[in-house]
Parts: sequence; C-alpha cells; structure tokens
Amino acid sequence: MGSQRTLIWRKFSLMCSKFGIEDGGFIEKYPTITTGFFFLIWSLLNAVFNVMNKNVYAYFPYPYFMSVVHLAVGVLYCSICWSLGATERTPIHKELVELLVPISCCHAIGHMMTNVSFAAVAVSFTHTVKALEPFLNAAASQFVLRQPIPLTLWFSLAPVVAGVSMASMTEISFNWKGFLSAMTSNFAYTYRNIYSKRAMSLMDSTNLYAYISIISLVLCIPPAVLIEGPQLVQYGFADAIGKVGVHKFLFDLFWVGMFYHLYNQLGNNTLERVTPLSHAVGNVFRRVVVIGFSIVAFGNAISTQTFIGTIVALSGVALYSIIKAGLEDSKKKPKPQAS
Repeated sequence: MGSQRTLIWRKFSLMCSKFGIEDGGFIEKYPTITTGFFFLIWSLLNAVFNVMNKNVYAYFPYPYFMSVVHLAVGVLYCSICWSLGATERTPIHKELVELLVPISCCHAIGHMMTNVSFAAVAVSFTHTVKALEPFLNAAASQFVLRQPIPLTLWFSLAPVVAGVSMASMTEISFNWKGFLSAMTSNFAYTYRNIYSKRAMSLMDSTNLYAYISIISLVLCIPPAVLIEGPQLVQYGFADAIGKVGVHKFLFDLFWVGMFYHLYNQLGNNTLERVTPLSHAVGNVFRRVVVIGFSIVAFGNAISTQTFIGTIVALSGVALYSIIKAGLEDSKKKPKPQAS
C-alpha cells in the first residue's frame, strides 16, 4: 500500500514538472513573480475565509463549534498529505509533545477568541483590534523575555494604539464581547509566537502547524461541548439545516475549514521564502485586503473616524514591521573588523 501511494505521488510530481511547477521550472526562473503570487493568494484566501466564516455565523452563530470545524478540516487535510507522501512527517516524541502543548494551548485560545469576535462584530473591526498584536509582542519581549526594545520601535507603535482607539470609539458594530475577545486572541497569539521559537528549530513550518492543529483540535472540543453542546443538540443544527439545507450546511463547514487551513499554511510557507521585511509588509497588505474585502462584501457602514483610525493603525503596524525587520537584518550582517 505504501509503495502504491509513493507511485501515485511520483506520477503527480512528474505531471507538475511538465508544467514547470517544480524545481527548475517557473518558480526558479521567476522567483519575484512567484513570491508576489504567494502574497496575493495568501491575502485572497484569508479574505475568502473571513467572508465565508461571517456568512456561516449569519445562520449558525456558534463560534466555539466553528473553531473545532476549522481545525478538524485542517487535520484531515494534513493527514491525507502525510499518507500520500506529499509532506514528510517529522517523527513525534514525548519531549516534542511537551514543547508543542503550550504553543497549541495559546493557538487554541487565540483561535476560539478570534471566532467569538468575528461572530460578535464586523470582520473589519476585529482585524483593526488585532492590529494591536505587534504592541503586545513588543511588551512581552520587553517584560517577559527581558529583551530590550529600542525606543524607535516603541514610538512606531503609538499610531497603532491611537488608531485602534479612534476606530473603537465610533465603530458601529462595537460591543465589549467582540473587542475583549479580539484582545484576548492578541495576548494568546503573542505567547504562541514566544513559545514557537524553539519548536521552529526542530521541524519545518508545515509539520509544526500540522501538529499544532492536531493538539489545538483536542483542546477546542471540550469548550465547544460544554458551552454550545446543549444548544447545538436541541436546536442549533436543526435551525441551520432548516435555513440553508443539509448539503449547503456541510458544504459551507468543509470549505470554510479548508480556507482557514490553506491561508495559515500558505502564510507559513511564504515566510520561508522571503526576508522578515518583505513578510512584514506583506502581512500589512494582507490585513488591508481582508478589511477592504469584508467592507465591500458585507456593505458595512463605517464612520469617517473609524476609517481614519483603521488607516492610522495599519500605518503604524507597517512602520513597526519595517523598523523591526531592519533591526533584525542589521544583527545578521557581519560587523566590519578593525584593520
């Protein structure tokens, strides 16, 4: 059976090579175009996920269960890739599990709270609040990891805080549940990034995200059962099926989960292709695409102050990312030796 799967994958690889998809083809000949394509697809996948996710909440408002669905589809996808030999699986052991559990706990909390926010407020507002994540990353580095943060970085974060504050004060969809859930996800993702540093030295980003998805799925099931289980059994599933039909309901659940996994996976793969500066700028571009896409898709009315606050916050994130990436690049450059 294993040799049969390997043969199937080799035939697929041969077919890809004919179209210049593998090494020596289009990717190697035009790396800049390929990287730009990665950024574009990453942003579009994220935008499509957000729109589909919000549409599902319109008739099925259960964010904890949806968090389980997102991760479950991703785990299914990773399992198929491993079984077909598309991705070489990094062997797992007890020490690695102990390292991955804290990362996965933070990822699970961050993902659930992001979904709670998506269900409560406009997608554009959730992403504006999540623009504060660099500020929390800097604070955690300074006060938790005891890594000094240059004043230039702190100053660049001032527009982020000011912009989110401006947007929050006049956001039409604002409520404390949506705001606090987005802020909680910021804290969770900040600590996830801190814990991830060591794990990234032990395995590639594809395997790391696959294992995080598996453990996070296990962690997300109990809250979904305890918080939403009774409502789902009594009327949640029945109401959703009654509104859109069983086929559309299952179709939406599968594809929203698939888009969630694909945009996260592509984001990790994009990071491996580019410098920190390029990825930072691309990440800001992704957020702009998602916010703009969601406003157009849902026709959300936003005040002038909210619009200005969002632009200010995203500009601050871009400035912070550029300065931080420049500092990281300067550390990597060898210092000139004295003659």
